[in-house]
Amino acid sequence: MKTEISKKQFTVYIIAAFILGWIIEFTASIFANKGDADTFKIIMACCMFAPLLSVLIAGIQLKGMGFIPHLKGKIRYIFFSLWIPALLSIIGGALFFVIFPNAYDGEFTVLRNMMEEAGVLEQMEARGLTFDKYLIISTVSSLTIAPIFNIIFALGEEIGWRGAMYPYLKEKLGVTKGRIVGGVIWGCWHWPVMILAGYEYGKDYLGAPVLGPVVFCISTVMMGILLDYVYEKTETIWMPALMHGAINAFTIFAYIVKPEYADKAILGPMHIGIISMIPMVILTVIISVKTGRSDKA
Repeated sequence: MKTEISKKQFTVYIIAAFILGWIIEFTASIFANKGDADTFKIIMACCMFAPLLSVLIAGIQLKGMGFIPHLKGKIRYIFFSLWIPALLSIIGGALFFVIFPNAYDGEFTVLRNMMEEAGVLEQMEARGLTFDKYLIISTVSSLTIAPIFNIIFALGEEIGWRGAMYPYLKEKLGVTKGRIVGGVIWGCWHWPVMILAGYEYGKDYLGAPVLGPVVFCISTVMMGILLDYVYEKTETIWMPALMHGAINAFTIFAYIVKPEYADKAILGPMHIGIISMIPMVILTVIISVKTGRSDKA
C-alpha cells in the first residue's frame, strides 16, 4: 500500500481540498441558517467528495491505495471497523450520563418532535410502525446496513485523507506526528460549517464559538488514528471508509439528551464531546504506543 506523492502534489491537494470544501460548507451554511435542513444535508454529503476531487486535481495516483481488497486473515478488521465506533460511543455516552444523569431523556423528546413536525411520525403510525419499533430498526440499521451504505460517501473523504494526505505526512513526520497533524488538518477542514451553521455542537454550547472547533480537532485526531490504523492493517481504502461510515451512522446519542442540556453538547454524549471521547482517546493512545514500539523495533 504505497502512493507516491510529491511536495507539489501534496500542496495542490491541500489547497484544493480547503477551497472546494470551504466553498461547499459556506453554501451549506446558508441553507442551514434558512432552516432548510434537507438541502443542507444534501450539500454536506456532496462536500465529502471534495477530498477525492482534490486528489484528482493534484494528479495523485489512486493506484496503490488498495481498491482491490485482500482480506485473507484480516476479516476481524471488518468487524472492528463496523462495531468499534458504536462500542466507543456507547461507553462514552454512558460516561456522560453518569456525570449528568438528569440529561438522559428516555422518551427521545428531540427525535419525536422532529418527526412530528415533519409529519413522519403520523405516517409511520398509519402504517402500523410504532415509534419504539422504529428505534429498534434504526439502531440495528446503524450497526449493519447504514455503515455499508455510507461507504460511498465516506470513500470520497478517505481517498483524500487516509489515502493521500496521511501517507505523505507519516513519511515526512513519522507515524504518530503525521497522524496528529493529519487529524488537525482534517478537523480544520470542517470549521466553516461548524462556526456558521452550528454543525456538530450547535451554536449555544459552552465556550462557543471557539471551543467547539478546537475540541473537534482533538476528536478528528483520535478518529484519524483509528481510521489510519485499520487502513494500515488491511491495506485497503475500503476499511477506513467502512469505519468512517460506521462513525457517521451511530448517532442515537444525539437524540437522548433533554433539550435543556443542549449547551452541554461540547461535553457529550456524542463521541465528539470532551467527556464522551475519553474511551476513544484511551484506545488511540494504546494504538499509538504500540505503533511507536513497532517503529523502534
